[in-house]
Amino acid sequence: MHVLRSERVSALLLLIAAVVGLVLANLPFGVDLIAAKNAHPSAPLGLDLSIGHWISDGLLAIFFFIVAVELKRELAIGDLNSVSKAGLPAIAALGGVVVPALVFLAFTAGSPTADGWPIPTATDIAFALGVLAVFGRWIPTRVRVFLLALAVLDDLVAILIIAFFFTADADLAALGFAVIAVAAFGVLSRLLAPRAAYRLARRPVWPIAAGLIVLGALAWYFVYQSGVHATIAGVALGLVMARRPGGRAVHALEPWSNAVVLPLFAFSAALVAIPQASPTELDPAFWGIVIALPFGKIIGITLAGVLGGLLLRRGTGTSLTWVDLATIGTLGGIGFTVSLLMNELAFAGLPGITDQGTLAVLLGSGIAMVLSAIVVTLRSQHYRRLGAAAGVGGALSR
Repeated sequence: MHVLRSERVSALLLLIAAVVGLVLANLPFGVDLIAAKNAHPSAPLGLDLSIGHWISDGLLAIFFFIVAVELKRELAIGDLNSVSKAGLPAIAALGGVVVPALVFLAFTAGSPTADGWPIPTATDIAFALGVLAVFGRWIPTRVRVFLLALAVLDDLVAILIIAFFFTADADLAALGFAVIAVAAFGVLSRLLAPRAAYRLARRPVWPIAAGLIVLGALAWYFVYQSGVHATIAGVALGLVMARRPGGRAVHALEPWSNAVVLPLFAFSAALVAIPQASPTELDPAFWGIVIALPFGKIIGITLAGVLGGLLLRRGTGTSLTWVDLATIGTLGGIGFTVSLLMNELAFAGLPGITDQGTLAVLLGSGIAMVLSAIVVTLRSQHYRRLGAAAGVGGALSR
């Protein structure tokens, strides 16, 4: 299980799953695989979901639960627990959202696909940290911490976008039941906090754990029935869960998320046939995503980070050069998981465009991966030379 917590292994599994999905979809039996993904197995309680949607709406809620727990931890005791610490990553993250969206809109303004502007705004935490771990052995810890803070904030923005821009007319009754289930989940999780757990030491814990699972399932069901995207249930549950039990839950779920949930989603999302069209026949949204993901992110994060550094010169606790910010910007362009989800939501009624968008996300994220691997390697070697010259070769990597 320890291996499956590795950022390198997680990124590798994601990449393999996406490549396998894309390759298989374009083999002679690819049509059958795509049809199987779109099949609607019988399910109780009115849950008429295709297999692909069971993955993106159901299993992916586990990933968002983990993200929410980590976000809560960062806000409580981590790198976002004060305005001075969160200020610069927040400004850089904002630039990394606004600029890619504007680049996308420059390609699609006035077209039916302009609603896809959220697609290039996301950053894939698992992939970005994985590339940094593989190629950035000598990169200082402060760069990784900044990237983690920025990616967490980026995902928070993505969550808000999903909640506000991809929600149909909400069923308030179902949403009310979801709120009750989430609140009960949060209260029950307090019984697993250290002090409460000490008082319950002589009692079995499994009924509480079982109750949390039931309440979590109910929250997901009611959020789905309300018209809000079901992954928001995972976010809400992660934010209300007591911090210590939440950390233990993440520890237990993370290997499954890395080895099953995310690769399965990457495989399912990448299971599209490459359109037989010339570059000039592709929708402007395709080019908007391909350009906005790698280059919009670099420009947005770097410029906003430099500007934020000038505005928050004192008290940020961060000493990053513009080159460090540009390095983080290349990693931020790896949208992948959340961008693929945004693509499915934005172009839900346009199957042909959805396929083009998927390919664009894979291509744009692939360009960002290559760029970031080169830039991170060069930057790592720079810090290695600095360490060797100063006689503190190991210190910089700690």
